[in-house]
Amino acid sequence: EITLSDAAGLRNEEMNDLPAMKREISGLKDEIRKLGNVNVNAIEDYRNLMERYTFMKTQHDDLVEAEKTLEGIIEELDTAMRKQFTEKFAEISREFDKVFKELFGGGKGTLELMEDEDILEAGIRIIAQPPGKKALSAISLLFAIQNLKPSPFCLLDEIEAALDDSNVGRFAKYLHKLTKNTQFIVITHRRGTMEQVDRLYGITMQEKGVSTLVSVNLIDKDLDD
Repeated sequence: EITLSDAAGLRNEEMNDLPAMKREISGLKDEIRKLGNVNVNAIEDYRNLMERYTFMKTQHDDLVEAEKTLEGIIEELDTAMRKQFTEKFAEISREFDKVFKELFGGGKGTLELMEDEDILEAGIRIIAQPPGKKALSAISLLFAIQNLKPSPFCLLDEIEAALDDSNVGRFAKYLHKLTKNTQFIVITHRRGTMEQVDRLYGITMQEKGVSTLVSVNLIDKDLDD
């Protein structure tokens, strides 16, 4: 679709070897034939493919950017979790030793993380060195956590059953201190614990096959006194 005048503008004076030019023309035509039929839709197909490529490339770039953002957030959370866990673990460990000494009247209670392990996955070693019996160790840890993070309500089911009378008294007195922030329901058969509660509930069977609820309000008794 070139005109004669346009062709004249492309004239190269150095191209004066007619046989060589014919051979080159023949070779070019042969290469063109090898290309096959001309696809008249190629431009439209290219445009459609380019639009799809641009869309997919944008989606890919957004995903890559989102991945980097999420990795950054995860790293920040991981760092914050490790920092918070380390701080709270140290607080619980100190409080555990404090409660341990008060409940046992001495001794030492220690919490340690297992060595050579990720702190977020590591096991916890509880070292109890009481001056006497060891039954209060788990109770000491429970009370230490309650001191740092009091729950509004707590149910205890005979956790002091294995203690001797003197330790039951220590347990009950310390438990009563915690009632400032927490309401406790305690299932117990120990006298020392019952003496420290505000209200007692029991079930009795005065007649065979008939259960009766018995309650004693010790707060009213204190007020009367």
